[in-house]
Amino acid sequence: MKIRRFYGKDMREALAQVKEELGGDAVIMSNKKVADGIEIVAAYDREPVRKQTPQANQPDVMAKPRMAPAGAAGKTPSLSEIIGDSGPDSLKALLEKQTKQSQSASQPARAESTSANTQHTPVKTEPNRQDDIELQDIRQELKSLRNVLEFQVAGLIKQDRQQARPLHSYLIDKLVRMGITPALAEQVVSYAPANCEERDAWVFLLKLLANRLHTTQNDILAKGGVVALMGPTGTGKTTTIAKLAAQYAQRYGANQVALITIDSYRIAAYEQLATYGKIIGCPVKKAASAEELSDLLHQFRNKGLVLIDTAGFGQRDTRLIKQLDTLAESSYANIKHYLVLAANAQHRVMEHQLMTYKQISLQGCIFTKLDECYSLGEAISLALEHRLPVGYLTDGQKVPEDIKAADAKYIISCAARLFKQYALMPTRTQQVVNSAVSI
Repeated sequence: MKIRRFYGKDMREALAQVKEELGGDAVIMSNKKVADGIEIVAAYDREPVRKQTPQANQPDVMAKPRMAPAGAAGKTPSLSEIIGDSGPDSLKALLEKQTKQSQSASQPARAESTSANTQHTPVKTEPNRQDDIELQDIRQELKSLRNVLEFQVAGLIKQDRQQARPLHSYLIDKLVRMGITPALAEQVVSYAPANCEERDAWVFLLKLLANRLHTTQNDILAKGGVVALMGPTGTGKTTTIAKLAAQYAQRYGANQVALITIDSYRIAAYEQLATYGKIIGCPVKKAASAEELSDLLHQFRNKGLVLIDTAGFGQRDTRLIKQLDTLAESSYANIKHYLVLAANAQHRVMEHQLMTYKQISLQGCIFTKLDECYSLGEAISLALEHRLPVGYLTDGQKVPEDIKAADAKYIISCAARLFKQYALMPTRTQQVVNSAVSI
């Protein structure tokens, strides 16, 4: 198969060129707009036959440079001879040429020209490099065409599905707009009854999500022990520790709580936690190594709850690995690890953060900043897809009020309320325009 490009000021002119050059059997592979008009890529299997009318006043000498060798005077010139292209006429010829060159790399290669003067010229690197570039361009263009076709086929399949099951398609779209991932939305909607009202189906899906969402049943405050809160920077780990410590002190007394920080990177990290400890009335210590952490845990072995504050690192920070190793090497006590995540983060961001901290066994997660969320579907999707229990929810900076034990029905109802409040809010384009003009 051979490929040619044609340019015209409009589609009619470009197609006329294709028909004139390649005939009616040519296959149109792609077309796109360019600066000067339209570009068409066409392919054909054999050399096109063109009718040539000799000109009365043109001498035969002018045709000699493009004539075939002696004995083939009546042969129609090839497309390469017509356009003056000295490269291979087809992909097959190009591949055969490259194979021969690789087999005889140690011998001086010579290419034999097919023009009328039968001159021999040595093969140079530049033409081969040009051939490779052209072949790469063709492969890239074919790949682009395949991607476009796959996208179109997927659209047709989706359209057929929407026509066959309109209610299910509507419910999937509604869940996705609530923040649920498309894969999870399709999975959940597959359990919805086929013949029911839209309202009943929506309530069924919300109950199904609530039943599948696991929580830790307030185990930190109910069971105590040694708990380490981990997570990226800015998620509110220190404030969450203060809230948990204050609530535990209210229940069992401040002498039953101890705080430890292993954050030796952030400025005033220890001072911040020490301030909370002074307000609560519990001791606060700092550990710079696994040995110091083990010693402190032995010192606080009689405490009902020991909370460990860790440094916040990005998932690509190498210091994070050192901190995780410190927690893993401290084998004196059974440390329960909780991942603190901001509920208003993107799903992909939370996904990468979870994968980073999952090298240490996680007992659950804590979602913070619910008061800053416009949707909760992303956090719910993360917990459901990875079967990660949700421990606590925080929705403000007040200590110790703005924290509550996670409840599945409450989380789903909050997600539905946010969806109704923000995702279904009509767009007020005119008000936005008027505000912009006034500014």
